Amino acid sequence: MRGPRFRSTVDIGGYLPSESTRVGYLLRLSRPRFWLYLAGPVIVGVVYAAETVTDLFQPIALALFGYFLVPANVFLYGINDIFDADIDAHNAKKAGREVRYEGSSFVVAVVLACGLLGGTFIPILPTEASVSLIGVLVLASEYSAPPFRFKTTPVFDSLANGLYIVPGITAYAAIAGRYPPFAAVASGWLWTMGMHTFSAIPDIEPDRQAGIETTATVLGERRTYTYCTACWLAASLMFAVVHPFFTGVLSVYPLLVFGIRRSSVNVTEAYWWFPVINTLTGMVFTLGGLWLLVFGGNHG
Repeated sequence: MRGPRFRSTVDIGGYLPSESTRVGYLLRLSRPRFWLYLAGPVIVGVVYAAETVTDLFQPIALALFGYFLVPANVFLYGINDIFDADIDAHNAKKAGREVRYEGSSFVVAVVLACGLLGGTFIPILPTEASVSLIGVLVLASEYSAPPFRFKTTPVFDSLANGLYIVPGITAYAAIAGRYPPFAAVASGWLWTMGMHTFSAIPDIEPDRQAGIETTATVLGERRTYTYCTACWLAASLMFAVVHPFFTGVLSVYPLLVFGIRRSSVNVTEAYWWFPVINTLTGMVFTLGGLWLLVFGGNHG
């Protein structure tokens, strides 16, 4: 039995230029409801690297936020759409929510330009930040594009989605001149692995029909829930090494899996709740960091 249909995210399509225009199409291709998946970690990274309130507004911090808010999303999702055009044509999860690539050379040029734009930061960043920025650009490309096309290789598809926290690592290193604590990076990586694989559950049947193997298609729906729960539990527990506050915040994710499994809510609908849930989680992380910055001194 299907659960009730909820509008879990605000539909901003009415506020964008028409899909028939180039700008309107590109903005929709960039997945506005997912913009903070890349830009949000930049905010968190800057907040926890900052030693003073002034550090929050360093030009490089603002520039990285701007890049990862839109151009990086055009690059990431543009590559995905270009190399998945045939698959996406039969994916019901995308119907009515996302535009589909139809062979435009203009789109290819803009997507490549957005990737090159990210490369312009490399000479002006500290070495640690440059390395992590190169990492996110490579993962964003090779997740969908040959020769590696990680998204079609079980386990590696999950591992490669650590790319979503790398903007935060880049921003932290840009401000602090060093990498964030290993436990925080490992925990964030595990969280992204769980989030990616959960998002692949609605794609299990379309991917199988297209002959694509992913962690979710190999495990099947029931075991994929278990895998996601394990990733999110491990992320929550590992973050305790940094601070129990983070463990408490992330513990909501295993509970969400349990609730979805025990309820009549369809996983395809539940998937669209997560942009809001993840944004709220990031907000709590950010507010915690701001509290320490303002009232607790240096916390980097």
